Amino acid sequence: MKPSERNFARRIDLTSLQLFVAVYELGSIGKAAEREFIAASAVSKRLSDLETLLQTTLLYRHARGVDLTPAGESLLHHARSVLFSLDRMQGELSEYADGVRGHVRVHASISAIVQFLPEDLGDFVRRHGGIKIDLEEHLSSEVVRAVQEGAADLGICHAAAAETSDTLQTRPYRRDRLVLIVPRGHQLAGRGAVPFDATLAFDQVGLHSNSSIHLAMHSAAASLGRTIKLRIQVTGLDAMCRMIHNGLGIGVMPQRAFELMHGVGDLEHVPLSDAWAERQIRMVARDFSTLPVTARLLVEHLAPPPEPPAEPVSADQALAV
Repeated sequence: MKPSERNFARRIDLTSLQLFVAVYELGSIGKAAEREFIAASAVSKRLSDLETLLQTTLLYRHARGVDLTPAGESLLHHARSVLFSLDRMQGELSEYADGVRGHVRVHASISAIVQFLPEDLGDFVRRHGGIKIDLEEHLSSEVVRAVQEGAADLGICHAAAAETSDTLQTRPYRRDRLVLIVPRGHQLAGRGAVPFDATLAFDQVGLHSNSSIHLAMHSAAASLGRTIKLRIQVTGLDAMCRMIHNGLGIGVMPQRAFELMHGVGDLEHVPLSDAWAERQIRMVARDFSTLPVTARLLVEHLAPPPEPPAEPVSADQALAV
C-alpha cells in the first residue's frame, strides 16, 4: 500500500460512511439525523468533511432533500461493501466466542431451496457441526446482486441470472425441469408431453414478475408472437398449486418441487417439450478461490458428483447396434 493510500485509510471515518448511507436511504439529512440520534448540523458537518477528504461533491442538496452525484453513487457502492464486511466480521467473531467455528451466508432461489438445499445443507451441517449456514430466499436476480455487493458469500440461482454478470464466477449445482401443472381431468392432462404454445390458450397462475420461471415463460411466449393469459400471480409454489386446484388456471413449476408437495390439490403434472424447460442451477461467487475455508467446504459439498466414464463398447455390441 502506498503512503498516500495508508493516509487515506486512516482518515476515512466509518461513522461518516454510515451517516452517508443513512442520508441516501432516507432522502434527507434531517431524517437521517433523527434515525441515528445525532444533530442534523453534525451530520451535515461530517458529510462536508467527507466531501473535502474525497475532493468531490457527493450530494446535490435541495429543498426536498438530497440526491447523489455520480461520485456519491460510486461511494455508496463502496460504503455498503465496507459496512457489510464489518457486520460480517463482527458476526463471525462473536460466533467464534460462542463456540461456532465459522458460518457461510447463502442466498438462493426458491426453486433451489424447495427442491435440493434442505437435504444437501442438512447433510453438510451433520458433517461439519461447527459451521453455521445463514440461508435467505431471494429471486435469482437478487441472489446475483447480493453476491456482487458482498451481502452473501455464495449464491445459488438459475444459470440465466448467474450469467448476466461478467464479474462473478459460477459453478454447476443441479439441474431441474419445468412441467405444466393442471387439475386432474383438464384438457391437457394425461399427455406424454406438450409444447408451451399449447398452454397459451388457457388462463395461467404465475409467479412473481421477476422470477426466473416468469421471465422464461414470457420470453418463450414473445418468441412465438403470443401473450400469456396471466390471471393471478403468487409468491410461492404451494399457493400456485392451491390456486390451480381451485380452478383459477394452470401453471408452470419445477417437477421435483411439485413431487415434494404431496397432496396440495387434486393435480397432475405434464412435461413441457420445449428445450428451455430443462434448466441448470448454478453456484455463484465473486471468486471461489478466495472464499473463506468454511464456504469452500460448502461449495465442494454442493458440487454435483462427477459423471461416470462411458463403458467401452465391444465389437459385438457395435455390430448389434
